[in-house]
Amino acid sequence: MIFAKQFKSNSKVDDFQIDHLENDSIRLNKYISDSGVASRREADKMIEVKRIKINDKIALVGTKVYPNDIVKLDGKVITPLKNRVYIALHKPVGIVSTTDTAISGNMITFMNYNEKIFPIGRLDKDSSGLILLTNDGDIVNKILRAENGHEKEYIVTVDKPITQEFINLIESGVLIYNPVSHKNQKTLPTKVTKISEFAFKLILKQGLNRQIRRMADCLGYHVVKLQRIRIMHIKLDNLPEGYWRYLSLEELTTLNDIIKN
Repeated sequence: MIFAKQFKSNSKVDDFQIDHLENDSIRLNKYISDSGVASRREADKMIEVKRIKINDKIALVGTKVYPNDIVKLDGKVITPLKNRVYIALHKPVGIVSTTDTAISGNMITFMNYNEKIFPIGRLDKDSSGLILLTNDGDIVNKILRAENGHEKEYIVTVDKPITQEFINLIESGVLIYNPVSHKNQKTLPTKVTKISEFAFKLILKQGLNRQIRRMADCLGYHVVKLQRIRIMHIKLDNLPEGYWRYLSLEELTTLNDIIKN
């Protein structure tokens, strides 16, 4: 398997941490996410299936962890990470946004990173472009939460000429099937910029399953190429396909300001 490569060997920003509220005791799912094992949502699933123990007793969802408590996952002690990493990857087509290493083309094997990291959100197998990875489970929901309205920008190429009617319908919202909620859902209003006869830029503030492809399909178009070029203020720019880089101090500072508690 071909592995991702670090772009120009840019260095991790040391001694910078995204701000998260701290208390003497913290919820167990936050403790687990701070350990870099999983996001809070994934941590709750681990707790539900009794993989987590506190002081050798099976933990419950919502349990709080105190400074002297010993938390174990599958019998192994876990502790919060002192150093967190934030990475931008130019994902190629064919790589799957999953941490399941049993799946061919999974993100973890592709990155081959020397610490446990996981993707923030998803970018489907047939799409390329910017995806963020981290070991900071706390940051995931802050970025992905729909009500926060964080922008993601894409370049989309379709199979036939783009009409003004197509643009108007995409911008006003399209009724598509959402397989997660198992019902039809109208997409939020968005901004479309035509860049050629067959391609356009699209800015979304939500992330329904295969949303752009479903929107196009409903309007009689087929997406032949889909690339994400921006997440919030973080841009793909000249990062080559298959390469990754650490977020810069400027990007981290801005990110911290955007998602502050």
